[in-house]
Amino acid sequence: MVAARITVNGKEAPISPAAPHTTALDFLRERGLTGTKEGCAEGECGACSVLVARPGVNKPTDWVAVNACLVPAAALDGQEIITSEGLATPGADGTPPALHPVQEEMAVRGGSQCGYCTPGFICSMASEYYRPDRCAHGDDAAADAEHGPNGFDLHALSGNLCRCTGYRPIRDAAFAVGEPTDEDPLAQRRDEEPPAPVATEYSQDGKTFLRKNTLAETLQLLRERPDAVVVAGSTDFGVEVNIRSRRADCVVAIDRLPELRELRVESDHIEIGAALTLTEIERRLDGEVPLLAELFPQFASRLIRNGATFGGNLGTGSPIGDSPPVLLALEASLVLADADGERVVPLVDYFTGYRQSVRRPGELIRAVRIPRPLSPVTAFHKIAKRRFDDISSVAVAFALDIEDGIVRKARIGLGGVAATPIRSLAAEAALEGKPWTAQTVQEAARELRGEGTPMSDHRASSLYRSAMLGQSLLKLHAQTTEAVSS
Repeated sequence: MVAARITVNGKEAPISPAAPHTTALDFLRERGLTGTKEGCAEGECGACSVLVARPGVNKPTDWVAVNACLVPAAALDGQEIITSEGLATPGADGTPPALHPVQEEMAVRGGSQCGYCTPGFICSMASEYYRPDRCAHGDDAAADAEHGPNGFDLHALSGNLCRCTGYRPIRDAAFAVGEPTDEDPLAQRRDEEPPAPVATEYSQDGKTFLRKNTLAETLQLLRERPDAVVVAGSTDFGVEVNIRSRRADCVVAIDRLPELRELRVESDHIEIGAALTLTEIERRLDGEVPLLAELFPQFASRLIRNGATFGGNLGTGSPIGDSPPVLLALEASLVLADADGERVVPLVDYFTGYRQSVRRPGELIRAVRIPRPLSPVTAFHKIAKRRFDDISSVAVAFALDIEDGIVRKARIGLGGVAATPIRSLAAEAALEGKPWTAQTVQEAARELRGEGTPMSDHRASSLYRSAMLGQSLLKLHAQTTEAVSS
């Protein structure tokens, strides 16, 4: 098997002698690329962001910004990355390099002060700079405070924090960048295919990182190695490595398996591969599922969504994950696969306890299935201390069928109020068959406030969480009433 290596700024670099748990951040810094910084080691500050060549949505390749502090270097075997140092154009005959347009705008508009966070901002901004359809949306986005006249989406920077400059000059720089020129080598690179996934078997000091070519090979491996830790975007596993010093004996990567990266829209259902990133799902669906479209901007940050997957978010079994309430409201099912075959499990039956599920050893989530037709009245309410990039105190998702003023069907998914994500069966029953009136909603809201066993912690009290459940339904009623009357 070929030695594990990564193409960094156009040059191949062997991963050895790094340990299998070594993050891409440490791998780069050990090679002198110190523009990549560690600020939080949890994927919350963006000081470590780099660009990775990934399969594109509108072009063969997209330059995708990811948190280098979370991704194992071994997970990038055979892949191609660009750091902040690699964006500038090398000078000829010893002359200084020419700044990249993003770097230039950040410099002239005062977007860098102490400079610690700047390289991370530069990489996240460059990812958006190279988004193929950005400039095409410029005129439509000009009136939106979160989009520039050049089509720049500020959500691209939602995972980057600055502690001294303030965000106005950074926003000014983002809104000032133009369109890549035809001579730009990174723009030209988008028209070529990204590096194909490679099988990886990387071992050091008794620890192993593995990637197989197919799902069948992976499932057989998991049967043989039930102790293996399965990773996709590493947005959860990376935190375990950095903060809790987790050193798994065997890590198996599934993020590039083609069988887990399909998205199909059928007449009676939508099937989403468990290893597609949330950004890929968002851009490929393009609003096809309005409730998911409402979820995505509130799910962590763009940097995290560039790596996070539905499979990972559901596989961890966290009661405060943002996707389970939405998928519960959508009546989603999971396709579970092991070496013996597949089975389909309704998501409402999937969780069995705190971070526990019906998934058996050696079994993977292959896909998420959402039945069609979709309910026309939907909403996702995330109650958190910050508007974006925060863990929810309470998450509530609604999907209602209302015909002639009568609630024909109601599905309500809840997160943050029990040991598992749950459906509010009592509130659903209080709504179904009843008129969509203030009285009906008040009665259903009382049922909703009594759901689960909310706890008090540093994010919110149990009383607050219960109150927010009922308030969410009242808010939905007010919004739908306004929509109907307007």
